[in-house]
Amino acid sequence: MVTTDPIADLLTRIRNANVKFKDRVDAPFSKIKLQISRVLKEEGFIANYKSLYNEGQKRGVIRVFLKYTPQKEAVLKGIKRVSRPGLRIYRSYREMPKVRAGCGVNIVSTPLGILTDHQAKEKKVGGEVLCQVW
Repeated sequence: MVTTDPIADLLTRIRNANVKFKDRVDAPFSKIKLQISRVLKEEGFIANYKSLYNEGQKRGVIRVFLKYTPQKEAVLKGIKRVSRPGLRIYRSYREMPKVRAGCGVNIVSTPLGILTDHQAKEKKVGGEVLCQVW
């Protein structure tokens, strides 16, 4: 499957698996997807992630383990792509959009790496708003 937006592909895979209450989901490996998975884990939206590589495969995969409450409710309520290849969205740290009245986070690509909007504000650095998670 060839996609023009690999980040949107990762987010869609996570969203679909979350709706079906799957334990895990696999996506093709890339460094930016690995960093997005790291931020999702640090913020508590997913249980864990792992980079896998088999000898028979040309490319590795990222395995994302989803997180649910003891009442079988999804911790991740929503995930939305903001900046996309056809329309890039850049914001300074002063202009970061709010996500669900502050109940969610923006994941931002900055010169310092992939950060949340809170981390970008602390470090006073702006960048491309990749996605919103709540």
